[in-house]
Amino acid sequence: MKLLLRFLFLVCIANTASAQLTPPNFWVASDTLHKPRRNFVAITEASLATVTLIGLDRIWYADFPRSSFKFINDNNEWLQMDKAGHVFTSYYVGNIGAEVLRWSGVSKKNQLIFGATLGFSFLTAVEVMDGYSAEWGGSWGDVLANGLGTGLYVGQELLWNEQRIKLKYSFHRTRFAELRPNKLGSGFLEETLKDYNGQTYWLSANVHSFFKQSKIPKWFNVAFGYGADGLVAGTMETQREIFPELKRFRQFYFSIDIDLTKIQTKSKFLNSIFDVINFIKIPAPTLEINSLGEFKFHSIYF
Repeated sequence: MKLLLRFLFLVCIANTASAQLTPPNFWVASDTLHKPRRNFVAITEASLATVTLIGLDRIWYADFPRSSFKFINDNNEWLQMDKAGHVFTSYYVGNIGAEVLRWSGVSKKNQLIFGATLGFSFLTAVEVMDGYSAEWGGSWGDVLANGLGTGLYVGQELLWNEQRIKLKYSFHRTRFAELRPNKLGSGFLEETLKDYNGQTYWLSANVHSFFKQSKIPKWFNVAFGYGADGLVAGTMETQREIFPELKRFRQFYFSIDIDLTKIQTKSKFLNSIFDVINFIKIPAPTLEINSLGEFKFHSIYF
């Protein structure tokens, strides 16, 4: 439920840009500060964040006992797949935060200060709520992962003034969710958020951005992915108690990808759709090497 609410928050922030404040130029970012747009974005983001955090408190945390604030070390759990999820979420919430401020005509400096840090701020607030839960506790590893996601976005904007390397996500269903649906999800939507075995997180690099004088298509990317398999519990010790026969291992991938934002059409609406769905890694031929020492080739990998 927590992951679902966090995901819905990301989607809701994306939809703040759907309010047509200045027809007919909604699809065009303002060249100068447009105060109505900026105020709308600020109020909407603050309202959505407040509602989401209150919802988490009432729907999720209220069902569990509270305690004094504490940090825990959960860095050895789930082969760090949960940390990869934090990096990914922080990166994209920050990306959206910066983009809607750019749409409002806010200066580049303030886009990075107030927009790109949105993911880190929101997810860290959730960690504080975790810290007051007797069952969990705030995770300093999660906070660090949130910072890495924000840093990946901000760092590229400062260095190149563009996102040459983007985080992407892919998913395929696995047999492990049926073994522990309470932990790994029941049904496709839950599994996309909770079954780490089916998730892969990618660093997708746009080749043309690094070799601008080349004839390489502007949309062509190479991608490096990380995933895991055999995960039905957070730690190895817990898993051995319930499913001792399962092997847990890391997976590393190399593949090709497409940067949909580099495919320009005459339709501003279609360009916007490409921008929204660009976080998804396209299915493609993929080379895998895992921590068991195995090499595999997937003709099409999701």
